[in-house]
Amino acid sequence: MSAPKKFVIKESEKEIKMLIKNSIPMISSRFKALLVFKHYEQTGVSKLVVAKETRLNQNSIQKWRTMYITGGVALLKLHNKKGFKPSVINEAQEAQLSKILHDPLNGIVGFVELLEWYNKEYDTNINYKTFHGFVVRKFQAKIKVARKSHVNKDEEAVATFKKTSVKSANKSATNVKKISKP
Repeated sequence: MSAPKKFVIKESEKEIKMLIKNSIPMISSRFKALLVFKHYEQTGVSKLVVAKETRLNQNSIQKWRTMYITGGVALLKLHNKKGFKPSVINEAQEAQLSKILHDPLNGIVGFVELLEWYNKEYDTNINYKTFHGFVVRKFQAKIKVARKSHVNKDEEAVATFKKTSVKSANKSATNVKKISKP
């Protein structure tokens, strides 16, 4: 087994802790490993010990150690993540979708009908999975959820039903009580 690699870390423990606190989780794990290297700076420490203490892969520890030795903290801060692709749906279309989704009288029953409406309205051909993901992510829409109200619901009929159903419900509740008492 080879001797642990010794190298000088220019930053203090306090500076490294601030770097951990102020960086994204993907980068902070690199600085956590650097902090362990800082604790063993005088004696040196193997990548296996650092991997066990940080619960990270030893190959990642070795790679980050080499990155620090060649480029310092600046190189450890870099990453190749690009982020998400730009959205296919622009802000005006998103506003129109929001309006349609929050209108209880729109008549659209599910995601398939909504996608058909969108493709027809904006002359596009968006994939169902892409569209579904966008609608769920932006509007927290759920599939197969009961509608708040029916499109053709008659408000007067609802009011009449509520008036009569309360009386009949009260009557049936009292009838049940009378029957159940000996």
